[in-house]
This record gives sequence, structure tokens and C-alpha cells, in this order.
Amino acid sequence: MNILDWKTKQNNVEVPFYPARVLLQDFTGIPAMVDFAAMREAVKKLGGDPMKVHPACPTDLTVDHSLQIDFSKCAIQNAPNPGGGDLQRPLVKVSPQKVQPRKVPCRGQTGCKGPCDAGESSRNSGKFSAQIENTPILCPFHLQPVPEPETVLKNQEVEFGRNRERLQFFKWGSKVFRNVAVIPPGTGMAHQMNLEYLSRVVFEVKDFLYPDSVVGTDSHTTMVNGLGILGWGVGGIEIEAVMLGMPVALTLPEVVGCELTGLASPLATSIDVVLSITKQLRQAGVAGKFVEFFGTGVSQLSVADRTTIANMCPEYGAILSFFPVDNVTLKHLKHTGFDKAKLESMEAYLKAVKLFRNDQISSEEPEYTQIIQIDLSSITPYVSGPKRPQDRVAITNMKSDFQACLNEKIGFKGFQIATEKQNDIVPVEYEGNEYRLSHGSVVIAAVISCTNNCNPSVMLAAGLLARKAVEAGLMVKPYIRTSLSPGSGMVTHYLSSSGVLPYLSKLGFEVVGYGCSTCVGNTAPLPEAIRNAIKQGDLVACGVLSGNKNFEGRLCDCVRANYLASPPLVVAYAIAGTVNIDFQTEPLGIDPNGKNIYLHDVWPTREELQQVEEEYVISSMFKELKEKMEKGNKRWNFLEAPESVLFPWDLKSTYIRCPSFFDKLAKEPVSLQPIENAHVLLYLGDSVTTDHISPAGSIARNSAAAKYLTNKGLTPREFNSYGARRGNDAVMTRGTFANIKLLNKFIGKPAPKTVHFPSGQTLDVFEAAELYQKEGIPLIILAGKKYGLGSSRDWTAKGPFLLGVKAVIAESYEKIHKSHLIGIGIAPLQFLPGENANVLGLTGKEQFSVSFPQELFPGITLDIKTNTGKVFSVIASFENDVETTIYKHGGILNYVARRFL
Repeated sequence: MNILDWKTKQNNVEVPFYPARVLLQDFTGIPAMVDFAAMREAVKKLGGDPMKVHPACPTDLTVDHSLQIDFSKCAIQNAPNPGGGDLQRPLVKVSPQKVQPRKVPCRGQTGCKGPCDAGESSRNSGKFSAQIENTPILCPFHLQPVPEPETVLKNQEVEFGRNRERLQFFKWGSKVFRNVAVIPPGTGMAHQMNLEYLSRVVFEVKDFLYPDSVVGTDSHTTMVNGLGILGWGVGGIEIEAVMLGMPVALTLPEVVGCELTGLASPLATSIDVVLSITKQLRQAGVAGKFVEFFGTGVSQLSVADRTTIANMCPEYGAILSFFPVDNVTLKHLKHTGFDKAKLESMEAYLKAVKLFRNDQISSEEPEYTQIIQIDLSSITPYVSGPKRPQDRVAITNMKSDFQACLNEKIGFKGFQIATEKQNDIVPVEYEGNEYRLSHGSVVIAAVISCTNNCNPSVMLAAGLLARKAVEAGLMVKPYIRTSLSPGSGMVTHYLSSSGVLPYLSKLGFEVVGYGCSTCVGNTAPLPEAIRNAIKQGDLVACGVLSGNKNFEGRLCDCVRANYLASPPLVVAYAIAGTVNIDFQTEPLGIDPNGKNIYLHDVWPTREELQQVEEEYVISSMFKELKEKMEKGNKRWNFLEAPESVLFPWDLKSTYIRCPSFFDKLAKEPVSLQPIENAHVLLYLGDSVTTDHISPAGSIARNSAAAKYLTNKGLTPREFNSYGARRGNDAVMTRGTFANIKLLNKFIGKPAPKTVHFPSGQTLDVFEAAELYQKEGIPLIILAGKKYGLGSSRDWTAKGPFLLGVKAVIAESYEKIHKSHLIGIGIAPLQFLPGENANVLGLTGKEQFSVSFPQELFPGITLDIKTNTGKVFSVIASFENDVETTIYKHGGILNYVARRFL
């Protein structure tokens, strides 16, 4: 009844939602699986049966975040790690600028009739292809299967070696837990697998039909909304309850209708459409709402376009962005292997329950809370940056905008470079040649597996642009860290079979592996000469990537400006070597005859893209990928793992450790305890991201986590990343607030530091928190607007909890992060409208006390007292009764564990 009466009940009532399945990726999936293993231990200790601890909801875990770019076209590193591996001993030295044009070899394929050359790279890669089973690639000249590039195989080999403990743990989990399936590394990214293999659209169980739906530990689970599947990201802590059969407690949301009209210009790619819609929806204020797309413009978008748009849903704050199933969807599903009977049953069911979109009958358009109109024909190509995904810049304004950023004060759009320094040139010698670096020089260019690879037209556009550029005699400077990390083997397949892959490789965009890499900070270090030149000239060096996250310091600590762009623009900026360029009036480069080559000379037309897409992106590719997924790979198949009911924890392991969340678990929850005389651990401003709170990238050598690992006998090259070590609470607690770009007002400059007020010392955040805990002093955090912005990570709550944080007081929260805080037992308190720490005259040096009534309810106002005599009110930001219940239990882990007792 609440749902039927949605107009009056929106935002006022909660409804239980039971998703059909759960999707995990390894960075956020491993802590969930570790918690399950620890929960079995806790249940046994309290007299329960550990065999009862199983996921009740079907769960797929994709190992796609372990990939690091150890090997690329610039140099083959000796298994380094971005968090500290050195470059002193490369296994093989490569001089990219000396690579001569050559035909891509078929590598000795029997039956290959053409004049291709099975060269040295072929012989080197053979030994690796024998060890690892990979997605077949086609010889672009003869369309015959060939092994994966050597780069892929070497990266996968290192990936399995580096993450062996984690992979064994995952395999143990897939054996002992019912309803858990693990997709091994090297297969593809979670979102891509979700689209190509895991999605059902309509479930059919024992002749019972119901819609497919999914929740995932990644905020970009929303990508499947483009297939007409309801899905969104939730907290890693919250999802454990879903896995155990509990519903998602959902406050009945407003549903915003986004009407799309018109058709985008040929130069506007899906990413341009995405960034334009992102900005307009963010400005419209759709945070915490459902968005559904309708209108004539929807029919102009392919399923690939729709999934790309839906994938960016978290960037404009909506819970999800839904494209109902229509004829375009059915046509796509037919190409991806759905049989005729399944499609007919699906269409009949969806029409019967009025979930099928029909453009021809406008009277059947659903009712919405509000309608936002977007004209696609008004969209022009954009990039986004230099520090946030919502800061769009038209390509036509890129040069003037970058120069304005140099002038602006340090902030989201500024670098504050002195006027007389803005034209500085720093000469640098690299591999025997001299180059000139300046503000705006591109040093990282990555086509990565996050937003774009679900869209063949965007990837093919990059390949076609590369082909035209190479044919025109253009090249990429060898010091630029270029990489191509597809979302799955299917992407490599159609890039290869369409003949564009060798041209991407010629420009340095070699396939480095399958999974998240540059986007999460897993890129190899820049060449030492380039790093030194950047530091010497205090240059604003740039990274350009086709992902969805570009927060400052995320890619590399010496790369200050990061721009999100479509794959063809990533290639274009790499060729230009700078973002400080006007593509309309300045050439990309000069051909061998001295002729200027402009962007419009090499940009592929819409007709070219459609022809190539229709010819090469066909159903056989999806079928081949599905067969590969079902077969697995040899390394995973032969990996040994225990089969015991309880996981045999290795006390020496630095990857997998039994967490301490259940150490004080009792059979019954205790009454709510007040927070008394708490000190402020951190005094933060607006837009503090989950990257600031719990970094996913490299582990700095001078960090608290590095000290811990060093004491365990590890060398810097063995540190791996924070994301890879999320199964170890000791590392993750030390990594909390360890981001070098953290701006704590107590310190006044970016640094992972804070002040321990009893002693007056400035310490690492972990060291200060450790002192406070020894002194028995509780902690709180003061923050501004949008606290917890960015990717969903349960350690952004678990880490502060283990540091001793009892509450956060902020102006506003990102929804998923707030759910995390509640799920671990941290109170999310919110300043009253118009108030913040500054308005209230708080310095952060006070001590704070607050009491919670035993009858805690959503939205209750609480009084906070300070030791200076100041009293102010805050809102307890619980959205429903389930959240207050979970908080009373001390978090969702305790709540779920008690259910087994």
C-alpha cells in the first residue's frame, strides 16, 4: 500500500527490498568474505553452529581489482609495485621510440597464408601462453587466433603470484559457502561481467518469473540499469546482511523522469553525453532519488550508450538511473546469446506487468515526481577536471580553462602558479632524446576498464583515430605512460578483429591486462627523469584517462591535474602531448612531409563507427566470452585451497587476518552508551572523498601501514596496494586517513597528519588515534558538506571505527558512506541547516559530549555539549527504523551474528 500511495509516502516510509542477487568485486568483496569467515568463528565461540553461516542470496564475486601495470610499453619492470617498487633492475629494456613499423605477427599460426612475420615478440610470448589460458585474439590481417600480448601474460603472472594468499582465500570461500561463485582474475571487470554474463533481465525459477535485480559493493553496479535491471551499490557492510537473506531497507524515494530528446552531434561520444547528463542531473539535485529515462531520445541510444550513462549514476548522486526494457534492449540481448524462446517469454512477461517501454504509445509514460528535460543535440564534446568529475570543460574551451586553472588559487579548479612561471619549459633527456616539459604536459594517458569499455563505439572510435593518426605519421612521446586495460576479452577481440589494435599498440596503447588499474592508482611509476623534471619545474603535469574518477593525487603523487575524457580524446591528447592546446586552431602534430595534422583530420565519422561496429561487434564475441568464463583459466583451476568449515588463519599472513569486530560480541546488545569528553581526531572541509578516508592505491614508504609491513619483514616492492590488503584490518586501520592530499584544518596543508591535543604533538593520524585509545579518550570527526563522496568502501567506516571514532558531525553525507557508518556503529550526526563548525565558532580543540535516548528514532535532534560550555543541536541522521536498530546492536555485523544465536 505504501508503494501504491507513492505520491504522498515518498521520503516518509521505508519499504523492504529483496534483490535477486549480489555482485562483489575483490577490493570490497574480500572484507565481506573475511567477515563471513570471522563470523563463523564468533558463532562457534558463543555456542552456535558455524555451518549455518552461508549466503542466502546468490552471490557472484569477480576478482578484477588486483591488476597492477607492472609491464607496459615503456619498460618491463622487475615486478614492481606502485607503492614502493624501484626501477633499478628491469628484466628487459625496451626503447619505445626506436620501434620500427612492422606487421603484427600471426606468431606461427598454422594455415596463415599471409606475409606476416613471426618475430621475437612471438617467441617470447609462447612460454607464457602455455601457462595461462586467455581470451583468443585474432590476427588483424588474417583473422586467425593468436596468443595474448606478452604484456598481458606477464601482468597476469605477477598478479597471481602477488595475490596468491587472497586468491586461495577466495577459492576456499567458493568451496565452503553455498551460493558463492568466484570469477577468477584475467576474465574481466565486475560491471562488464555483469552485463555480458551474469544478467538475466528476467529470472525464471520453477516456472515462476520475476524481474532481475542486483545490489553490489561497488557504486557502479548501476551500469546494469541500462539493460532494464534494477541495481545499485550499497555498503560492503550492508551487503553482508543482504547475502544472509535480509532485505535492503529502502526509504521510498522520489522518482525523477529524465526526458531525452534529439540526437547528439557526430563529435559527441557517449562520454560527452554522460558528462553532460551528469552535470545537469547534479544541478537538478537528484541525490537519493531514482532516475528513469524516457522520451524520443532514448530510442536513439544503444544499450551500450545507456549502460555508459547509467554507470555514472553515482557521480550525480542518484540511487540508480533506469532505462526500461524496450525493442532496442531485446535486439541487443538477441545478439548476446539469449535464445528466441527466452526473449519471447521475457517480452510477454514485461508487457504483462507494464515494465516494457513502448515509444509509440506516449499515453503510457509513467508518472514522475518531477521531469527534467535534456536535448541531446545541444551536447558538445567535453572533458572533466582537473580534480573532480563534475567539473566539465568543453573541448573548445580547454586551453583557456587550463590557463585559468594555473592562475586560480589552490582549490578544486586552481593551482596558483605565478604568472612569470606559467610559460616555463623544463628540458629533459629520456632514452637518448631531449624533450621539453611544461605546464599541461601529458605524462599519463590511460584507456581503462571503468566507464567506457561497455560501449563498443567509444572504444572503436579510439582505435579508428589511432589508425588514422599512425597512417598520417603521428606518434606518442615515449615517456608518456600509455595503457589500454579493457573490461573483458571481448573488447580486445573486437579491437583486434576490426584491425585497429595494432595501431593502438603502435601509439603505446598496448593491452596491459583486464581489470581496474590506473583509475585506482595501480599504475607503474613515471620514469625517474620525468619525475625529476616535474619536481624541478614545479610543473602541473597531467593525466588523461577514460574513467570516472580523477580526484587529486589518485593517479600519481606528482601528477596534479587529471582529466576524464572519452577514449578517442585520450589518444588525441597523448599524441598532442599536452592539454594546453586548442584543437580547433592548433595541430595534433606534423606529418613526415611537414603538413599540420588537426583533430578533425583523424576523427572517425559516425558512419565509419557504425559500419565497423555492425561488422565486428557480433554475437559470436559474447558467446566466446561466456565459454571462457565457464572454463576458467589454468592458474585458477590448479590453485590449491583448504576446504575446512573454519578458515585456517595464518598468523604470519599480511593479507588475510581475522578482524577484531566480534571480539566483544555478546549474545544480547547492551544499552546505548553516551559519548563523553571526546576529542576531535580530524577537522575536515567539504567534499572529503572515500579516497581521502581509505585510499585504495599504493602504500607510501613513510606511512604507518608501511612501518607495520616492514616490521613483518616485507620490502617496499612487496607492499602491494591498500585495496589488495583489505583483508587485513591492521593494515587498513593504519591506512585510514593516510591520503597525502588529506586537508586537515588542524595542520593547514595537505598531509595525513593530525594533532594529539593532550600532548600537543603533530602525528600520523593512526599514531594519534592509538595514543587516544591508550588514554581511553573517545574520538569524533568534524566535517563539511558531502562527507564520504566517491566509491563505496566499507573500510571508510571500519577504519575510523577501529581508530576509536564514535561519531561524525558533518553538514551532509554521501548516502552510501552514511550507511557504512551506521553499519559499523558510528553515529552520523548532522549540523542543523545553515550551521557548521565555523558558524558555531568551534575550533575543534574542544571536547564534546552527547547522550543517546534508548528510544532512538530517525531524525531525532540531540544536544551536544563542549567543555567550553557551548551547547548546540544536531540531527541524528538515521533514515529508518532498521538503521536505528542496527546502530543499537553496535553495527550490522553484530546484528547479523546474533541472528545465528
